[in-house]
Amino acid sequence: MISDKKFIFMALLVFVMVMFGFLYNHPDISNARQVDSPAYKIVIDPGHGGKDQGAEGVSGQVEKDFTLQLARKVMELAEQDSRMQVYLTRSDDRFLSSIERERPQFANQLGADLFISLHGNTYTDPTVSGTETYYYHPESLLLAQSIQNHVRDATGFKDRGVKKADFFVVKDTNMPAVLLEVGYLTNPSEEQKLFEEDFQYRIAASVIEGIQDYLRTTENT
Repeated sequence: MISDKKFIFMALLVFVMVMFGFLYNHPDISNARQVDSPAYKIVIDPGHGGKDQGAEGVSGQVEKDFTLQLARKVMELAEQDSRMQVYLTRSDDRFLSSIERERPQFANQLGADLFISLHGNTYTDPTVSGTETYYYHPESLLLAQSIQNHVRDATGFKDRGVKKADFFVVKDTNMPAVLLEVGYLTNPSEEQKLFEEDFQYRIAASVIEGIQDYLRTTENT
């Protein structure tokens, strides 16, 4: 018959062995959670899509293609920051209904932390140029300023500033949201740059930097 002391000793030994095995197979639970569950959900919205081609550039290239190309690059570069998980409102050439508010609805249902809608601008005068960023709710202003500053510096385009407007994608979202007009597709010089692969990566990197600056500022307040 096993004495009480021996029984307790054996029970403790088994417990220690079980815990050691668990920790060996799960060396850093907290780090795994950080990787699997990023702190921030970022929705990137490539403007237009499908039957809605958006603006047409001077060479015949269209906005919906530019925004999707750029969004994919933003998503690619965001993988380097473990705090961010990027979601696209569309990952291919599909139409999203503005009547049904599919874009803000996607972000709201996801519980996103930030929403950034990507666009290329248009105007009848081909000499008009520049980068501008729109917001609607006051809590989106800081994000708009950060994105505008970084993208403006990266492109070297004219600074058209940060503006308030009631576009539904920034009005109907429940989180800080901005609409970025990177440049004018109707301006020959800007259109050429906007469809260059390297230039798109430069823009994408500046969008990421704008998000990171915004997060640093809000985390410290």
